[in-house]
Amino acid sequence: MNEKTAFRLPPIEPTADAALEARLRHKIDHKTKPLGALGQLEDLALQLGLIQRSESPALAQPQMVVFAADHGIATEGVSAYPQAVTQQMVANMLAGGAAINVFARQHGFALQVVDAGVAAELPAHPQLLARKIACGTKNICLEPAMTRDQAEAALNAGMAVMQSLPGNAVAFGEMGIANTSPAALLLARLTGASLMEATGRGTGLDDAQLRHKQAVLERTLLRHPATEPLDVLDELAALGGFEIAMMLGAMLQAASERRVVLVDGFIAGAAALVATQLAPAVRDYLVFCHRSAETGHRRLLAHLNAKPLLELDLRLGEGTGALLAWPLVVSAAGFLKDMASFESAGVSDKDGSSQGA
Repeated sequence: MNEKTAFRLPPIEPTADAALEARLRHKIDHKTKPLGALGQLEDLALQLGLIQRSESPALAQPQMVVFAADHGIATEGVSAYPQAVTQQMVANMLAGGAAINVFARQHGFALQVVDAGVAAELPAHPQLLARKIACGTKNICLEPAMTRDQAEAALNAGMAVMQSLPGNAVAFGEMGIANTSPAALLLARLTGASLMEATGRGTGLDDAQLRHKQAVLERTLLRHPATEPLDVLDELAALGGFEIAMMLGAMLQAASERRVVLVDGFIAGAAALVATQLAPAVRDYLVFCHRSAETGHRRLLAHLNAKPLLELDLRLGEGTGALLAWPLVVSAAGFLKDMASFESAGVSDKDGSSQGA
């Protein structure tokens, strides 16, 4: 393979550190609250501390990166919207008018949109990173979505995007009409889920359209038999999307840099699923922000043993769910750093003792 495009997995260290974990748990358990009273927020605080190797984690310069690409399978009528909407929504994001723009401004995230493979030439813009692999993937009903070289080029591009951005926390989003189809196919192929479990309504299909989508995806899986033994990158090339592959590369790089990675909905979850199969240690860095209304997302989260922070029936994508969960991430770091302990506050703990004044 050409040395220029060959993909090399970045080194990713597990966050496991028994001594640090014991100190973090002691600090969390001795805050001025009943044991476990902050529930899932306590697990999140522990995760943040282990990621940053700190008893007082701090979040700095958070980044929002939206990967955009088109999909040849859109011609099979698997989406309620035409493919042109991908380009139109990218333009809307660059103009500041999309939901993700609103939430990024609200929560202080720097926003970048990455052209991973939109089926149009996009004009230059300060917030647009031109990393186009091709003008959309092929129609996976008929042929592989991309070549292995293209898949590796997308992974490398995602890694490079991440290397160019500051901060220690990053949220990933996507834009791509028909991209719930490759996400469903990857979920089915990599976990054994049925396409009935994996396939949802996407942008709002009615019952008849959903049945059509399921039938199209059934034909697609039959056209692309599983590799033996399973080769995750070959499956990504056969069934995936440029934005999924590029996001996957960015996730791997972010984990290698010990950044907090905010995972949005079903499409970002599919990238996370592939990432964990390539490098299991990446799971330690992933904060699963919400459970979307998309059918396959529940199965995907269960497979990854992930308990999301929110469940709001979102199905917009763009990274919106990740940013809506951000205040919880900030709160987890905040209470760990700033909340008083029983000792420092002079408050009696459960057994009535206090070492404070």
